[in-house]
Amino acid sequence: MSVVIWGAGAIGGTIGAYLIRAGHDVLFVDTDAHHVSAINQNGLTIEGPIDTFTVPACAQIPQTVSGPFDAVWLATKAQHTRSATGMIAPHLSPTGHILSLQNGLTELIVAERIGRDRTLGAFINFGADYLEPGRILYGGRGACVVGELDGAMTARLATTHSLLQTFDDDAIATPNIFGYTWGKLGYGALLFATALTNDSIADCLDREEDRPMLTALAREICSVAAAEGVTPLGFNGYEPSAFLPGADPGATAASFDAMVTHNAKSAKTHSGIWRDLAVRHRLTEVSPILTKPVAIGRRHSIPMPLTQRLIAMIKEIEEGERPMGTDNMSELRTLHQANRS
Repeated sequence: MSVVIWGAGAIGGTIGAYLIRAGHDVLFVDTDAHHVSAINQNGLTIEGPIDTFTVPACAQIPQTVSGPFDAVWLATKAQHTRSATGMIAPHLSPTGHILSLQNGLTELIVAERIGRDRTLGAFINFGADYLEPGRILYGGRGACVVGELDGAMTARLATTHSLLQTFDDDAIATPNIFGYTWGKLGYGALLFATALTNDSIADCLDREEDRPMLTALAREICSVAAAEGVTPLGFNGYEPSAFLPGADPGATAASFDAMVTHNAKSAKTHSGIWRDLAVRHRLTEVSPILTKPVAIGRRHSIPMPLTQRLIAMIKEIEEGERPMGTDNMSELRTLHQANRS
């Protein structure tokens, strides 16, 4: 099977390396010329507690790519979805499709450009980090789900699912991909909050004084999903039902504990959001990921003060106007308490 993986970073690079090792034909496309050069010269190395190996691989920058392609797996940052889809579209074969391996509701952006019938969605939650050109850390296993946007269980989906099982035996083909993507949005809001500090994901989620505020944050996202008629699905310890209004506090505490346990097992201790801010010093995915639920919530007259403040705080860190630290969590706690009074 031939697959083009557009974005050879943490997610695309890890999955693609496993496909190559299994004998599949993979072309990586990435805008980082140094990464492309390293892959072509020395192969792509995956390392970490799960596996360590190097595969010979072919990579190109977008300007040198020439189709037609039947399957393109899009693994860029969410903010680059529209531009990347525009570059991919001319190279798709008449029956070609794009699989979005990204965070957020990016499938909808892809579908706007090439059509829903040529778009597949995915939900990815394994832990990986780009280390340097040609090197990626695969730090922890996590959910890997793929589905058609209309819920159909097609032959194309079956083929894609089979390929993903080359990477992870537990990969799932689902008739409800948006249940998973909305679930990831709620969990993603928690990850953005942890990136306000330099503490690990597990330590942040384990801090009792922050849990009421984090619960309210996830609840804002879950409430918007409910208004959209979507039932978010859980994964890796995160249970959306435990964050809905009126949920049993015991169930919420159990979900937090399960998320702490899952994240504590990973060699990837911090989120990719934190890495963008603290290590790579670049823009995060906060705008494309969290502003969409806020806009939808506004349409349903659902207030989202914590989500909106979180977005603003992340942007202030991006712009060098706010330091990272536990004071940021204190500020969100204060806002939560004020909203409750």
